[in-house]
Amino acid sequence: MSAEPEESELRCSAGQRPASAPRQASLRRVRRFDVRPKRELGQNFLVDDNLLGVISAAAELERADIVLEVGGGLGVLSEHLAPRVGHLHVVEVDDRLREPLEEALAPFPNATLHQADAVALDLGGLEPRPGKLVANLPYGVAATVLLKSLAELPEATLWVAMVQRDVAERLAAGPADGKLYGATSVLAQLSCEVRVLRRVPATVFHPRPAVESALVRLRRRAPAPSPGVIALVHAAFAHRRKALAGSLVLAAGAPKELRGLAREALEALGHPPDARAERLAPGDYPRLAGLLGERLTDVLAAGRAAPRR
Repeated sequence: MSAEPEESELRCSAGQRPASAPRQASLRRVRRFDVRPKRELGQNFLVDDNLLGVISAAAELERADIVLEVGGGLGVLSEHLAPRVGHLHVVEVDDRLREPLEEALAPFPNATLHQADAVALDLGGLEPRPGKLVANLPYGVAATVLLKSLAELPEATLWVAMVQRDVAERLAAGPADGKLYGATSVLAQLSCEVRVLRRVPATVFHPRPAVESALVRLRRRAPAPSPGVIALVHAAFAHRRKALAGSLVLAAGAPKELRGLAREALEALGHPPDARAERLAPGDYPRLAGLLGERLTDVLAAGRAAPRR
């Protein structure tokens, strides 16, 4: 798991902040608009302005960039990003935050506010198409939004996100990292190089979360995996205590012969036939899918997509 901070490339100080940048704007807007953060939405607003420069440096912002921010909150990161990029899309699900966000974005004609749930929003339909995601992601949907954007934004090349520390570590985990390594790790790393840049204390947020956060960066190196591979990965890790072949056969719609075929495929890949999902490296999963064939992986994908009753 790569978790070494890159302090030399991420240093920022108050002296580097433009004179017009906000100072503790989150706390001012909390009072002005009487905003009470919703725990069920994972709202922890960024209140330390010094971190804004750290985030933008990690995102390697350029004037031509089209950036997506999910979880605009009170607009502090939004108003830092907007003057530095070509266009900024801000997605926020909480309608109570429309007013403070509109205030923050009013000076920037290159910013678009989308009052929507990012988990349901068609990210690929945004125009102009985002090439980077930079966000303080709501805790409850952070991994979901990152993996969804990897699939729906094929042109995107860089993600820089503030997430719960355990989410960052799961994204970067490898087979040697025990329970941290799972479907999230595999799917992120099939598309991207993942790096945990630095830990972030609870004191930079309002309200203070009960857990530590981390800044994570994903850099695209391959297209998102196919729906069949995605379904295979989720089915493989669905029952971690079972052998991978046994976990696959428990997936919705999986034929009984899948167990034997999976055991044979694992042996062909150099693994024991009763190997568990966490033994395989991310790159093993597309090869496993290839050995099983499209018919079986399509069955897994269809079962995963079917509505639950």
